[in-house]
Amino acid sequence: MQFIQKYGLPPNPTYPVTFASAKPYPCPVAEPTADFYAHPTAVLDAGCRVGAGSRIWHFCHLAAGAVLGENCSLGQNVFVADGVTLGRNVKVQNNVSLYGGVVCEDDVFLGPSVVFTNVKNPRSAVPRRGEGHYQPTYLERGVSIGANATLVCGIRLGRYAFVGAGSVVTRNVPDFALIYGNPARQRGWMSAHGEKLFFDQSGFARCPATGEAYELDHDSNTVYSENYSADGHFAKA
Repeated sequence: MQFIQKYGLPPNPTYPVTFASAKPYPCPVAEPTADFYAHPTAVLDAGCRVGAGSRIWHFCHLAAGAVLGENCSLGQNVFVADGVTLGRNVKVQNNVSLYGGVVCEDDVFLGPSVVFTNVKNPRSAVPRRGEGHYQPTYLERGVSIGANATLVCGIRLGRYAFVGAGSVVTRNVPDFALIYGNPARQRGWMSAHGEKLFFDQSGFARCPATGEAYELDHDSNTVYSENYSADGHFAKA
């Protein structure tokens, strides 16, 4: 969270999402204890924070200052840098590196070999570290990122956005949006359950798996769920 306070969040997109609607971070987690599992090959630097029930597998590295919430899962060969905050129940598959300024709210899924960046114009011979160079990336609750996707830094992905495998994401993404391609473009909408939504002419759809209702505002390209309160804040825990 100190990284976010120092370098700032990506600019809010035009759809109605506010940082105030998110749970406060860093989330309440314990210092490393026997409450979580770490494989013997994992490296946990002094000063990292790991929540109860989390699982950290082979060859992972958590740097000092990394924050991992409760019931998270890190697959093999995952690096979590100082200045990274992961909420509760975040699942990170194999071969993912999360650099300073990446924030994932609860229930985020990162597929194998997802790529994050924190500098837009790197040069080996030009020092570009710290304030003025690093740009944060913010993933709101329930975001899913497919295998081998790349997220260019300085963007914000809305709640339950769904990014297809191999995509290159270069801009902010609305809540519930389905995007894929290079560069990634919006191709549709996904429910919180992970099912594709098909809206009728009146802008109404139901999740085929759960029956949850959704409404599409064509003018603002915004989807509202019945689990949102009138002020746009997420209503369910």
